[in-house]
Parts: sequence; C-alpha cells; structure tokens
Amino acid sequence: MGRLRYSFLVKTRPLLWTAACLLLASCHAGMATADPSEAKSGPVPADRRAAAPDLAGDSLDGKPLRLSDYRGKVVVINAWASWCGPCRAEAPELDAAQKHLAAEGVQVLGLNTDTEPVNGRSFQHDHHLTYPSFSDPSGRKVLTFPRGSVPQGVPFTVVVDARGRMANVHTGPVTERDVRDLVRPLVRS
Repeated sequence: MGRLRYSFLVKTRPLLWTAACLLLASCHAGMATADPSEAKSGPVPADRRAAAPDLAGDSLDGKPLRLSDYRGKVVVINAWASWCGPCRAEAPELDAAQKHLAAEGVQVLGLNTDTEPVNGRSFQHDHHLTYPSFSDPSGRKVLTFPRGSVPQGVPFTVVVDARGRMANVHTGPVTERDVRDLVRPLVRS
C-alpha cells in the first residue's frame, strides 16, 4: 500500500506543481491580486471619511462615465480584471447586488484594470453585467484613491456614501451578501 501511494505521488507531483504555477502566474499577470494585509479594510466613521476621487472617463462601452454623476446615491466601486479568478467569481454576485439594490439608491460601478480594454468588454459581455465599468488600462484611476486606502491588486471594493466620501473598503472578492452588508448602514442613514 505504501509503495502504491509513493508511486502515485511521484507521478502526479509534476502535474500538481505545474497547476499551482499556472494559477499563481495567472493571478500576477498585470496587476496583482489583492493582499488583505496591504490596505485598511472596513468601515470608516462618518467624521473621518475622505472624499472619493471623482473618477471620470470612458466606460468599457465607450460612453462617458463620471462618479460625481451618482452623487446622492451609495456607489459600490469594484476594481477587477478579466484574468483574475476571484474577479470572475464575484462578477455575477455584483450584478445581482446591482439588480436587487438599485431601488434603494445603490449603484455598482466597475473599474476594469485590463491593459487591453477589449478583454474587459468581452468579460462584461460574457458575464452579462448590467452595471457600467470604467476602463483603466493604465491604472491611473486606481492611483487617484488616497494613498494606502486601497490595495495594489484586484479585486477590491470601495463603497462611496451619498455625499461622495469613501465609507468602506473591502479587500478581496465580494458576494452579494457582502455588498448588502457594506451598503446597509449607508442606505439607512
């Protein structure tokens, strides 16, 4: 029995090693995946909230998009990339959150960090996303957030209150329930 187990491990170890390397490489192409230790996550007390940068530019669909156009709403900004596995998993969750929370004055906006916008457009189309996403192939929009407030990798989510201030930062992927929990205190206030 021991010899059979040893033989199995010897034969499959190169496959497992290759799979692990490919997974790690895919997460580090372009912008890295978010490291929870990089930025402060969690709610920001109302009296300590910094103004969110007024993101502006074209959406992946080529339409003008500006964060300040949503003033008066709670805005969920999710930074993502098409090559990011956790981003792929959270996309349908964010879309469901948009559909279920729109009536409460919540708007989801994406911030696509793909270096080739065509990849972001394909991702948006393939996942049937109903919310718009900024195209940020150079990463300049990500850099407009206050230093240290967001991680250097994706995915991350910033919740902006109705007054345009950063009320919460979530590092890593989110579920629909996470989004609901992040915005609930702001929708009630």
